[in-house]
Amino acid sequence: MNLFKLAALLTLTATLAGCNTTDRLANVGNAPVLTAIEDPTTVAGYQPVRMPMPAAIADTYQPNSLYRTSAKGFFKDERAHRIGDILTVIVTVDDSAQIDNSTQTGRSSTNSAGLGGIFGVAVNNVSAGTIDPSGIIDINSGMENSGNGSVNRRESLETSVAAVVTQVLPNGNLVIEGRQEVRVNFEVRDLIVAGIVRPSDIQANNTIPSTKIAEARIAYGGRGQITDVQQPRYGQQVMDAILPF
Repeated sequence: MNLFKLAALLTLTATLAGCNTTDRLANVGNAPVLTAIEDPTTVAGYQPVRMPMPAAIADTYQPNSLYRTSAKGFFKDERAHRIGDILTVIVTVDDSAQIDNSTQTGRSSTNSAGLGGIFGVAVNNVSAGTIDPSGIIDINSGMENSGNGSVNRRESLETSVAAVVTQVLPNGNLVIEGRQEVRVNFEVRDLIVAGIVRPSDIQANNTIPSTKIAEARIAYGGRGQITDVQQPRYGQQVMDAILPF
């Protein structure tokens, strides 16, 4: 059964590799094609966000008043607050981590036992004096363990991307999603930002820092000739996955 699975996996890998080779040959000399603009809610796998919501509070109006309880101000607020509105996300990622752990343990144990009295005399007589009854059993054990580990990581990214409000939650928070593609020569760089923001965190110029996004999903990557060269071949990836050594 395992051989059958391995054969099926190799066949599938060869098929995918053949399709990839065909696509690459068909696009020789051509730049990568940009993805068409589409409604994020119609993409396969899109799921509306569901979060715990407080009880809804109905708007109330005072007699002879121009304001309502949920109004943000007297004049119109130009910041994003409805489905389809656009706001700019300032992506700033400056993350670093440095961890250095060291562990060292040791343990030793010595046990001895002997025979005295009539049993000791019997052992001495049987062995003709070659065995000392007082040290007939002697057990020594020891254990040492030493371990070291370290992590040194740093990530930095500063850019901005326009995002679209795809959903307004019952408590007024906004679900946003934005994608940006930049093609330079034969390499395409993708930036994807998604998450939940509070309208009050959106600044007057209709921007919001990425640190204010809850459930933030930020992805930065690329595709093209440079990325393709940096990736191992399909065969190598398969062998790395199945080989135990």
